[in-house]
Amino acid sequence: MDMIVQERFIKLWAQYFGKTELPIVFSYADNPGGVERVRPPKVEHKCVIAELAKARRGTPIALDVTAIGCFGGKRYLGFTEEFRPNIDFFLSYGIPGEMEGERYKKTPEIVREVMRIAPRFAAPGRFIVFKRWDKIEKSDNPDVVIFFARPDVLSGLFTLANYDQVDPNAVFSPFAAGCATIVTYPYIEKDAEYPRAVLGMFDVSARPCVQEDCLTFAVPMNRFAKMIQNMEESFLTTGSWKKIKKRIVAAVKRTTLDEKV
Repeated sequence: MDMIVQERFIKLWAQYFGKTELPIVFSYADNPGGVERVRPPKVEHKCVIAELAKARRGTPIALDVTAIGCFGGKRYLGFTEEFRPNIDFFLSYGIPGEMEGERYKKTPEIVREVMRIAPRFAAPGRFIVFKRWDKIEKSDNPDVVIFFARPDVLSGLFTLANYDQVDPNAVFSPFAAGCATIVTYPYIEKDAEYPRAVLGMFDVSARPCVQEDCLTFAVPMNRFAKMIQNMEESFLTTGSWKKIKKRIVAAVKRTTLDEKV
């Protein structure tokens, strides 16, 4: 990682977004070095998004397939191509007397078609490593940058991602599991001719793992580098953005006060 780029973004982020939470990044590795390795969960099911709270607070973490307590998480992070048993019924109306369905899709047939066309990839390393932006080291090579943010912050990221693009869909929001919107989709986008950002965390099952006013914005690092280059000449320098920044700063202060109470 270019440390100049890292420091430049930290400076610009503070300038235009105040003390808003920094993003996290991820990359794959066979040996995560001294990064804390997440242990296998003690419960039957644990959402990957819950594990990321530690990385968001500043402690880098590494997960292998054994540390992921969810069939979907293992697939969407690239560690397997298998789905959970009876996923077609699990995501629809269930199996009477055997399984309660989540009812995210109307019928098992719809689920099967969704799963057929769902994107997939194979993890290029034994571990996926998550670090907060300020914890990135020179030896790191992040694949994707992930923001956990409120609507006002998202509006800035969304507009910045569209700043140098003609296509109105430079940011898209696929129906997918929370972990798929921050890993699968943006990871695959990094190899596109025109990489897009992904707006996510609408997954009802994953939402209890994030704040009530939080969504995610995930963008391939190769695209994010260009967004950083555009910050100082974009709308972020205008009076219109200054009005939004005031609300962002006020929201951060309120959150800080709430945490102290």
